[in-house]
Amino acid sequence: MKPNSGALRYFARIKNGTTPASSEPEYWDGNVRWATPEDLGKLTSDKIFDTKRLVTEKAVAECNLTVLPVGSIIISTRAPIGHMAINQIPMGFNQGCRGIIPKEQIYGPFLYHLVKSRTPELNATANGTTFVELSRHDLASMFIKFPPFAVQQRISRFLDEKTARIDRLIAKKRELLNLMAEKRQALITKTVTKGLNPNVQMKPSGIDWLGDIPAHWEIRGLTKCTSRIDYRGATPEKSNSGVFLVTAKNIKNGQIDYESSKEYIPEETYEYVMRRGKPQLGEVLFTTEAPLGEVARVDHADIALAQRIIKFSTALEGLLNAYLAYWMYSSAFRSDVVRRATGSTAVGIKASKIVELRCLLPPKYEQAKISKFLDKDAAARTVVAKKIQTSIERLSEYRAALTTATVTGQIAEMR
Repeated sequence: MKPNSGALRYFARIKNGTTPASSEPEYWDGNVRWATPEDLGKLTSDKIFDTKRLVTEKAVAECNLTVLPVGSIIISTRAPIGHMAINQIPMGFNQGCRGIIPKEQIYGPFLYHLVKSRTPELNATANGTTFVELSRHDLASMFIKFPPFAVQQRISRFLDEKTARIDRLIAKKRELLNLMAEKRQALITKTVTKGLNPNVQMKPSGIDWLGDIPAHWEIRGLTKCTSRIDYRGATPEKSNSGVFLVTAKNIKNGQIDYESSKEYIPEETYEYVMRRGKPQLGEVLFTTEAPLGEVARVDHADIALAQRIIKFSTALEGLLNAYLAYWMYSSAFRSDVVRRATGSTAVGIKASKIVELRCLLPPKYEQAKISKFLDKDAAARTVVAKKIQTSIERLSEYRAALTTATVTGQIAEMR
């Protein structure tokens, strides 16, 4: 009688990923899909059909690159750990992932649900100094237990149906959040380019992408009315605790997201890392690449800033940081940034181009009114967005609990 429990390595083959040399053009843009954690993180289902990048057959042959057969599982094992999918076509993958090829005792979709349910355990197992990673050994050592093959198939069909319903509901809620963000940015753009008075006299701005502006407003060079500190340079030494390090990944939707990525620098290095200038409350942060053009106001004291961030503050008595943040978040300013950006692999904006950016400047009293109006709108939207996000989190928790209960036989009809 075949065993139905033991380390994963006895019931599946675990494969490492590889990245062909980026300097070798003959390795890239071929016909072999090549998955990365980024590809896995963008999926809205448990299946992967395509990838952002492709490699050639030559890369497969010369770089010892594993190409997984259809029905295997690709799992991200670093930054972050636990994104996974079942490949629907033969597929390679990079070193940020590992491949799991089920053996004959295991039904692939069942193993996917089983491994997915163990994501918290896999994250707890991971370790590393430079970055946290789930090793091949630790993944292969994960203890699994499974029912007969026919029951595995029945469990998979049940979970596919139930989780698909939950995923559709989650997707609708996320679409609603995206729509709210789009409407917010549209309102910000309209307000910082046209003002709050619908009857104000207008004048041509002389800039195609800006159009007409209130007649009493000015256009100035951004760097002539602000001071800035560019933090581009060497990545600071990181630690597991200390001073929170705001990276480009933390700046999104007009604010600092302290949950999306948590990195720290040692407290004893804070003074040195921020020797160019510590961020002060209300100052404006701007990402120079990956992602480009994200903006947020500093809302916590004693935070550190990583490379790819510029800190702006007002240099004019007649410019408010709050208004400056809304102007830089507007679609009008962002379009100006994109026009001046360069790069193919990582699109960014050079310091020499930043001096060409412009700022639309209302009188200070109007800046204050605009900022107050948009702050009030943002507060109202935040209340609604938090309720939607809480609903998404509860649905995700229910999905995880349902999967765990089902694959471990806690639901009687699945036995």
